[in-house]
Amino acid sequence: MSKSYNLGRKGEVLAEKYLTDKKFNILKKNWHYHHKEVDIIAEKNGVLIFVEVKTRSTNYFGEPFESVTQKKQDFLIEAANGYLEDNDLDKEVRFDVISIVVSGINSPKIFHIPDAFSPEVQ
Repeated sequence: MSKSYNLGRKGEVLAEKYLTDKKFNILKKNWHYHHKEVDIIAEKNGVLIFVEVKTRSTNYFGEPFESVTQKKQDFLIEAANGYLEDNDLDKEVRFDVISIVVSGINSPKIFHIPDAFSPEVQ
């Protein structure tokens, strides 16, 4: 496995623990809709939360959350719509980003951005 793949998986494990500690109910991990993946699908207080986890070993080139592009947001929105349809759900939805920097011997820096973006209304 590549170093970046392993770092990404480590970040997802850290994010899951973080969310669980904050009393989120984890519903799915690495859920796929066609060729799109949602890192974590969780629920809290009746809200369905689609979480994108971005992990880096340093923030030298910027914070991990800065790499959640409009294209990635569109993919997550499409996947969320697919999840709602596949499960016949009509729930409030939110899109969060968890940004993690794992560097050396220091504890990971976890930055949770609730409601990081919203679908554009057409």
